[in-house]
Amino acid sequence: MKPISPRMLLTRMEAAHRETRHHLDRVHRQIAGRAERIAITQKAKARHLARKRTGSRRSRNDETVFRAHLDRLQFERRLELDGLTGKLARQEQAIDTLRRKLGEEAGRRVA
Repeated sequence: MKPISPRMLLTRMEAAHRETRHHLDRVHRQIAGRAERIAITQKAKARHLARKRTGSRRSRNDETVFRAHLDRLQFERRLELDGLTGKLARQEQAIDTLRRKLGEEAGRRVA
């Protein structure tokens, strides 16, 4: 088995870090989108029942309802979010460590 060069390892680690960051961002977008859809559906049902057609499109109450749903959905997916956040932290630490090691090796070669 061939040893992997440290530069290649760093490149792979950075790619994995970008993929994990992308996954975490996707989960956040999914949660926000779901909260928005729930809030809109809830408002539409309430409007239909009240037969009320006046008023602005988006009120402070709408934002409060959206935030409540967002918080609930984030709580429901907290294990996934915490896992991805922890993985990102570990990856960042490993990348920083490898970069420092590569920097020290480059410094030794020059001296």
